Amino acid sequence: MTIDPFGSLYAFPSDLLDEGVSHVIDEGQKLGIPRLSVAFAYHQARDVMPHAGSKPRLRYRRDGIFFEPNPAYWTGLLLQPTIQPEPERAALAELLDRSTDRVEAWTVFLHNSSLGEAHPAAASLTCFGDRIVSNLCPSNPDVVAYSVALAHDISARGVDIVAEALSAQTFGHGSHHERSFAPVSAGDEALLGLCFCQHCTARAEARGADVAALRSAARERVQAAYAGAAPLAATREALAGAVGDDVLLLLSARESAVTELAGLVADAVHSHGRTLSFMDLTGAVLGYDSGSPAGAPAAEQSWRIAIDAGAASAHADSYSILGYVNDPERLASDVASYVSVLGSTPLRVILRPGFPDTASVDVLEAKVRACLSAGAATVDFYNYGMYDQSVLERIPAVGSALD
Repeated sequence: MTIDPFGSLYAFPSDLLDEGVSHVIDEGQKLGIPRLSVAFAYHQARDVMPHAGSKPRLRYRRDGIFFEPNPAYWTGLLLQPTIQPEPERAALAELLDRSTDRVEAWTVFLHNSSLGEAHPAAASLTCFGDRIVSNLCPSNPDVVAYSVALAHDISARGVDIVAEALSAQTFGHGSHHERSFAPVSAGDEALLGLCFCQHCTARAEARGADVAALRSAARERVQAAYAGAAPLAATREALAGAVGDDVLLLLSARESAVTELAGLVADAVHSHGRTLSFMDLTGAVLGYDSGSPAGAPAAEQSWRIAIDAGAASAHADSYSILGYVNDPERLASDVASYVSVLGSTPLRVILRPGFPDTASVDVLEAKVRACLSAGAATVDFYNYGMYDQSVLERIPAVGSALD
């Protein structure tokens, strides 16, 4: 049966293609989850799919959208979306023909290597002058125009949007087979993730920052880290101590860019009578690999991807976070940290029902209870195709325990 706190099950169009639209809809119902959050725009990845019907078990994903774009929204824009393969587009179209009421558009906005490679000036620029081509910069006007067009084109199809990567991103996450034999601390990696493009520079300088001096200081600090300097903590205070207070002005400038972008995307979505859930990826920054986040509660670390949660949430109909945490008490702390700043905006927590941070149905139940007791409105689950059926069956078991 459907448990009210269970909101959405994340899935790919490839799941619809591999197993059939009807089968995936039915499986979602059996798991007690009322909605499917299906990717309408996604990024490059290689995924293992344990129950992909009769299909192979590896999926190589590329950047792009799973629908034919409406030229009315894209004419004249520099950044144009790439289009995913026709079979997956057809599967998503079939799902929408069945119903839009129980489907959300899981939409990746600024994590797009193809666009970054084609238009390097739209990508983030490090203190060393390197473009992070997987990370489109939210301060860039062409990136803003792309994001607004994408929001229009999807919400006009009658579906609500869950906006992933509608913010800055970290240095460490981006391309395929990333390698570094000179690892640095979390604070130094945060410095490497700062963007010094002309648009971020202008925003920071308008706040009084000496960006040229800051960029030089950041280069010197990271170079020292490569040479074995003592670790730098990933806090605003530690960064300011290492490279000067101007870094705080740059961080503020980046957050304002994301807040403004969230407002423009929300306006586009709302113009079509649909809703927007802003997805904050800080939980993945802190706990993606192991489910063991460190440091302050997640909401206090969202600056690392240029998010002011309170300001961004003011534009959204709900706020989604990633509860990639193995300890229910830490998860409750992270959830509470967001509840305290979101005001009246409902909080949705996305949980993984299995590896690497959920070892059993008992752990999943404890985490669901922790989320709800800390103030979350809804618990969502990631990801249908990437977990074996034995793991997915933990979800209805938890639902029965909550009854």
